[in-house]
This record gives sequence, C-alpha cells and structure tokens, in this order.
Amino acid sequence: MLNQLKSRLGLHHLGLKEGQKVDFLICGAQKSGTSALNKYLAAHPGVCVADKKEVHYFDRDEFFVENKPDYEEYHSSFSGNTQNKRVGEATPIYMYWEQATKRIWEYNPQIKLILMLRNPIDRAYSHWNMERYKGKESLPFLEAVEMESVRRQNVSPLQDRVYSYLDRGYYLNQLKRINRYFPANQVLVLKYDDYRDRPDNTLNKICDFLNISRLKNVKNEIVYARPYITNMTVEEREAMAKIYEAEIRGLEKLLDWDCSKWLGLSH
Repeated sequence: MLNQLKSRLGLHHLGLKEGQKVDFLICGAQKSGTSALNKYLAAHPGVCVADKKEVHYFDRDEFFVENKPDYEEYHSSFSGNTQNKRVGEATPIYMYWEQATKRIWEYNPQIKLILMLRNPIDRAYSHWNMERYKGKESLPFLEAVEMESVRRQNVSPLQDRVYSYLDRGYYLNQLKRINRYFPANQVLVLKYDDYRDRPDNTLNKICDFLNISRLKNVKNEIVYARPYITNMTVEEREAMAKIYEAEIRGLEKLLDWDCSKWLGLSH
C-alpha cells in the first residue's frame, strides 16, 4: 500500500522498495559514539539512514507478539532515497537486548552489524551521567551500581533500559550471542578509543565493510555530549576496574585487543 501510494505520487525512489531490506545496523554499544557514526554515514551519498536515530524496532517486544512482526511498520522509518544505496539505522540497545539478535537474523540473515565498544567503566559512568541529566537517577554513581541488581530484579523478567549501568558493559555475552547467529564477515567490532583518536581510520573500516566509497575530509564529530556533573574519582574508577577486570581480560583474548588502558587510571 505504501509503495503503491509513492508510485502514484512519483516518489517511487523514496523509502524501501518492495522486497528491499535494511542492509546494516549500528547496534551498540550505548554511549560509544553511535550518534556520531550515524551522522557521518547520513552524509555519505551512498547511504540512506532512518529518518531518526534509534528506531527501536527489534527491542520492542510488542512488535513481535506471536512472532508476527510488521516489517512495513519498520520500513516506514526510512523515507529517503534508497535507490542504489546502503540502507541502515543506529539503535545501540540492539546489541544489549537479548531477543533482538534473533529477531534481526529472522528479518535479514545477510544484514551487517557494526559494534563500537567503549571501556565499560567509562561507558557506565557516561550512562549514569545521562540518567542524572534526564532526572531519572538520584543516587551517587557507586550507590547506583550497587543497587543495580535490585533495580533490575524489579522489572524481571524484562531487561532494564535505565538502570543497566554494569550489565550493558558485559560485552562478552552480547558478542557471543551475536556470533551464534551471524558469521564474522557480517560483524564489524570497533574500539571506541581508535575512533576517538583517529575517526578517519575507523570510518574507512566501516566504508570498506559496507562496500561503499571512503569518506573524505573527515572531521571529528561530537554528538549529544553532555557535561558531567562530576568527574569520576580515583576510588570510583578503582572499584569499577575490580568489577570489570575479568570481563576486560576476556575481551582482550576474544578480540586480540590491548585493553590495558581500560584498567588503568588514565583515559
């Protein structure tokens, strides 16, 4: 119906054509530069991104009642010119949401996934700062971390979208879940530190991964950066390093990364 209407109006190149599917997702991690990546790709002539960042389709359980999703509803989020372009969107909770990976695979088993991983200690602090800014969090950082399991239990068996400071940073289980559904050549895992220091290199990797031309004259983009109420203290960082040490060591082994700075006291 939507495609027929567009055709009558002479807009048949706008939006997804019949049978066309989304090609790629920027699906994690939250507070790891995904807004900037989406903005870069939105400016690429060979890419069409969703009308807004964070479509929130595959993490919405109500869209999958009796396993009968309405993909036309999802496709309505893309109203740009998709002809001869890669089509994608950025919703960072997809990586974290347990049911999302299977739903994405059922939608398009050939889809490509882009994951940006930030030091989980800094990610958690940035997440906490965001919730404070929104007025949803009143506890000091470490108290909020200590209360997380209780708060998450309050919404069980659902996952907690707000008070998941620690849980979202356990990347290993999230990566293993993704790897059960998608082969390595469809998953690009990037390090936030590399993007922060050399965005051009990271964007080159993404463009190569998507088989599109590389972007030129890349300038560092900072999107949705909020001032911190307070900086993380040495004590807070040390406490978080103890919590995440085994996780970070596991990531080093899985991804062949050097994450020693993530466990240090310097950024």
